[in-house]
Amino acid sequence: MHWQLRTRTIDLDNGPVLMGIVNLTPDSFSDGGQFYRGGRVDVAAAVDYALQLVDEGAAIIDLGAESTRPSSQQIDGAEELRRIVPVVAAICEKTSVSVSVDSYRAATAREAIAAGAEIVNDISAATFDAGMLPLLCESNVGVCLMHMQGTPQTMQQSPQYDDVVAEVATYLTERKNALIAAGISPERITLDPGIGFGKNASHNLRLLREVEALHAIGPPLLYGISRKRFVDALTGCNHANDPKLRLSGTLAATLFLAQKGVQIFRTHDVAATKQAIDMVRALQ
Repeated sequence: MHWQLRTRTIDLDNGPVLMGIVNLTPDSFSDGGQFYRGGRVDVAAAVDYALQLVDEGAAIIDLGAESTRPSSQQIDGAEELRRIVPVVAAICEKTSVSVSVDSYRAATAREAIAAGAEIVNDISAATFDAGMLPLLCESNVGVCLMHMQGTPQTMQQSPQYDDVVAEVATYLTERKNALIAAGISPERITLDPGIGFGKNASHNLRLLREVEALHAIGPPLLYGISRKRFVDALTGCNHANDPKLRLSGTLAATLFLAQKGVQIFRTHDVAATKQAIDMVRALQ
């Protein structure tokens, strides 16, 4: 099993692959402002951190320049470009790691691909921007399609489902089929159920427990669960002021999903996640 990217493939046969998160924003829920200083991105600091994540075991670096936390505010496309493209280019100059651009804007994705990005990680599953699907077809990048109910500004305003697992599976199947019909090879497509994107704690819990229903669509699956609020909801904690304290719960959910065959994990904590996965593999 592999994920076909623009110029390379990622092997998925030897255990879970880690996608390290680098947020180039002032307002992301867990680490906003880490590389955004004085109204601009500190490119050198962001690149150094990305290289650290690679050393810790990340096979992919996922760069995001617009926060998509609940109730976040949109930025304009020009600002997103200013934040992300220099970092993509600098990382690609220094390492051969696969770079993913977390954006739903075709113009941003196009410039990031020109700078060396291998993956487009689109929270809208290529529905927000009419130019995204043609770009994905012509560029041959790897694609991650995510499920979200609503938009980041509205998604946590009482999300409702009759059957969250069935509805997410149906949506991801439809979006995958739409890309395939447009000429995109299934080997280029990864699916993400969108934990925390228009879901409450009970919805998230079912999407964790019943992952087999999503495997049935066709692999690979990517889960982004790192430091998210569902950890507090399911454990009775309150770490809203310091999401880093959700690491233990995140690792427990990660190991549970890894046992159920999830292939890719998007994480802030690459070293800890890799150590936990490697320990379970050694014990087995």
